Amino acid sequence: MAQDLADATLDELRDALAPVIAANAAFDGWNGAALDAAADSLQVDRDVARLAFSGGAVAMIDAWFASIDRALAERFTPEALAAMKIRQRITTLVEARLDIAAPSREALRRALAILAMPQNAPRGAKLGWRSADVMWRLAGDVATDYNHYTKRAILAGIYAATVAVFLQDDSDGHVETRAFLARRIENIMQFEKAKAQFLGRTTHRPSLSRFIGRLRYPAI
Repeated sequence: MAQDLADATLDELRDALAPVIAANAAFDGWNGAALDAAADSLQVDRDVARLAFSGGAVAMIDAWFASIDRALAERFTPEALAAMKIRQRITTLVEARLDIAAPSREALRRALAILAMPQNAPRGAKLGWRSADVMWRLAGDVATDYNHYTKRAILAGIYAATVAVFLQDDSDGHVETRAFLARRIENIMQFEKAKAQFLGRTTHRPSLSRFIGRLRYPAI
């Protein structure tokens, strides 16, 4: 049943229009033609649709990525993800995100080309961080220390590299992309394991600074 958008707010219009714009952007590009086609298909006044996306192509792309975030959150229950090991959670979430975007792969290619422009690069980085943050939160991450930032930075890098492979991957079921993702995550897991072992060896190592501090300020 068609969604009634007669009394929708601008935010609701953006949410509804974004995936339809993406479907048209594969052919028309992220421009007014794609927006008008999406508005017509949802029976939204074109002028109102243009008001909702007054920020132009980047605003449309932002809204589409946000719609993918919502679709990703709806695909899995917290219980289903909690039953997986952390490596499987992240792998599953990245693969699912690509599956959601797959029908509009050409639109994704065009979107990334726009975000790669120098004037849009900061916004592109922000959207990449937001995607990584969504995936980590769905995976159950509650870190608030420096790990909060390093986890997201690492995942954002993995996701960006995987998307680059995905856009060129014509294998059945995107098996080449899945294999690439598995290798990247394995590399990160090996690095984290080595880091944990190193930190474990140095945790109880004598600290010269602490020793000097005790000499100057003996414990009472």
